[in-house]
Amino acid sequence: MALQKKICASSMEELQKALSDKGLTVSPVPKKGRCLFTTRDFSPGEVIIWEEPYVSVPNKSSAKCEWCFTSTNLKRCSACHVVYYCGNTCQKSDWKLHRVECKALSKVDKERIKSLTPSVRLMVKLYLRRKLQDEKVIPATVLDNFNLVESLVSHIADIDEKQLVLYAQMANLVNLILQRPEMSIKEIAEKFSKFSCNAHTICDAELKPLGTGLYPLVSIINHSCLPNSVLIFEGRMAVVRAVQHIPKGTEVLISYIEMAGSTATRQKALRGQYFFSCTCIRCIKLGQNDDIQESAVLEGYRCKDKRCSGFLLRDSGNKGFRCQLCGLFRDREEIKIVVNEMESMSEKASFSLSNGHNKDASVMYKMIEKLQQKLYHQFSVNLMRTRENLLKILMELQDWKEALKYCRLSIPVYKRVYPECHPLLGLQYYTCGKLEWWLGETGEAYRSLAKAAEILRITHGTNTNFMKELFVKIEEARAEFSYRISSTWKIEEDV
Repeated sequence: MALQKKICASSMEELQKALSDKGLTVSPVPKKGRCLFTTRDFSPGEVIIWEEPYVSVPNKSSAKCEWCFTSTNLKRCSACHVVYYCGNTCQKSDWKLHRVECKALSKVDKERIKSLTPSVRLMVKLYLRRKLQDEKVIPATVLDNFNLVESLVSHIADIDEKQLVLYAQMANLVNLILQRPEMSIKEIAEKFSKFSCNAHTICDAELKPLGTGLYPLVSIINHSCLPNSVLIFEGRMAVVRAVQHIPKGTEVLISYIEMAGSTATRQKALRGQYFFSCTCIRCIKLGQNDDIQESAVLEGYRCKDKRCSGFLLRDSGNKGFRCQLCGLFRDREEIKIVVNEMESMSEKASFSLSNGHNKDASVMYKMIEKLQQKLYHQFSVNLMRTRENLLKILMELQDWKEALKYCRLSIPVYKRVYPECHPLLGLQYYTCGKLEWWLGETGEAYRSLAKAAEILRITHGTNTNFMKELFVKIEEARAEFSYRISSTWKIEEDV
């Protein structure tokens, strides 16, 4: 995602000066391109860089405010019937750009408007914002200008023909909306390729997706499977915070992908979307004994003997798998039968869930969980995902006791597959604390919420509404827990 193409010398000099005020610099690294380095020390939880999107759009799953992405008090634009706002403040903030976008969208056939994707809208807004900055309607700054977007890598040469055809079709629609015949379809298609490896999914504080945004400065930051920083969104603003002490002269690194998985799985995800292989200290162990064992535990099969905690590797005869701890053999056909049964059940569970039959889905996922327990290790990522699905469904069904059970089961796995200061681990403790609070387990709730805060105050900061509400919950849980203890002591003294 780094800035690979050259920026003119004067622009780069201005960029470096603006970044130096933030304790940062951009430097080239062989085989990686331009990278973001620190010019001072950063402490855990400290903001390294923040950036508003050059352009952004809400996702299409449900109506959201175009500016702040909230889902409440929405009113649709009466002219284009595409964009929503939650109030006058957000509408005014977005008006310079939406005024011209609205005119363009209003001329498009209604049937085409229905099929308008967030990616196409993002591209339309990109060209319109560039035009408005060229005309000085929207100010351009050193850290907010189209040249930074132009400098982003596209990997257009690495994309297969089927994807190129799709980009060309999307580019045609963009041209139809903007009605600018001088624009090259090839140029627009290349920018769609830039979106695929540089746009970020904007999430709320609980990491639920809200939309998509393009953040050219944040895109300078490279990937690591053991990152020293984390990207969190506060509204539309992208905020990168240090999750550990980062000494002066260190490259700032975040994770581009889901980190719960084997080295091979992570590498496949990175090559598939970002066209590179990671060489971090986790990934250079690929194929070594420790990595093979970790992959077998996370994504492979368990020993047939329930008393054994061993993992399986393929037997030399290729007829099955053998436990590396006790040596017990497990037949390949036996495993295949269980896998086929799980796949069939998973399809039915997904169908029930997509049709709103949550109770039926929960029954099926519990059946899948039983099958997985026969097949997978207790730290299996597949088993973890099933339990995550059950947790979500049970919370929707307001079955708090059963939901808490699955939340607690998932935490040991989270602690294994994520770094100790990862937002998903903090949020899982947060969910656990909320469930314990609702069930009246105030002592456990206080401890879980305190663990959540220990992580989230570093990844999320302390000033957002989400974090302020968390601190209030902790104090309420602590006060109630203290009151219950003192009441118990008083009863015992009276007795």
